[in-house]
Amino acid sequence: MLEGKVLVLSGVGPGLGRALGAEAARMGADLVLASRTERRLEKMAETVRAHGRRALVVPTDITDEASRVALVEQALAEFGRVDCLVNNAFAIPPMDPLTTLDLDGLRAANETNVFAPLRLTALFADALAATRGSVLMVNSCVLYQSQEEFAGYKLSKGALEHLSSSLATELGPRGIRLNSVAPSYIYEDVNKGYFDWIASESGRTHDEVYAEKAAPTDLKRLASPAEVARAALVLATDLCSAVTGQVLNVDCGEFHR
Repeated sequence: MLEGKVLVLSGVGPGLGRALGAEAARMGADLVLASRTERRLEKMAETVRAHGRRALVVPTDITDEASRVALVEQALAEFGRVDCLVNNAFAIPPMDPLTTLDLDGLRAANETNVFAPLRLTALFADALAATRGSVLMVNSCVLYQSQEEFAGYKLSKGALEHLSSSLATELGPRGIRLNSVAPSYIYEDVNKGYFDWIASESGRTHDEVYAEKAAPTDLKRLASPAEVARAALVLATDLCSAVTGQVLNVDCGEFHR
């Protein structure tokens, strides 16, 4: 479904980042891979090439304007086009109540979570307009939660949601679609480790913690990284040529919107 398309993927970390790269290649896309860690990028590139697709590795600090500009230039020099920008990179904000939250930590996180997606979208806009392409923002179902420890996270992702809506309106007349995907807990290595920690702290088993996290969902399970990636990437295909300004929840039915 992505045959002949070029995707730029920012954030090639464990879990969803890897799944987005692998599934995009499986669907036929060539990829521009952007992250700070070159070793991680090369590993992702091997996966892309194993699916018979081309991969360009561009070590990038997406919080730095010169680095962002270089990413755009190298992507176009290599492929001559860009069909989709996937803003997946994420920094964890302070996990504290708002009234005690460290503002410097929040500012630093938002450089990655909000301002970098804004600037990358703006810088790739001309290339995306030329292909009538799309932008995919990776958001989170934290949008619908109110736990104190998630306040900074929700603030960051809430800003990204509003940014995405405004950009969809601004870029729509140029033929650029902009959508978001919002997963809840993804059952991948980081969360598996987190569930192990909760289990050890609470005297429970991993399976009991999993059941607790899955209980609010209609399907009584958690999505895998590949499931989230596939749902997200459908938004980049021609099947969704009339879809823009939307947030797609991929949460096994935890939240109904």
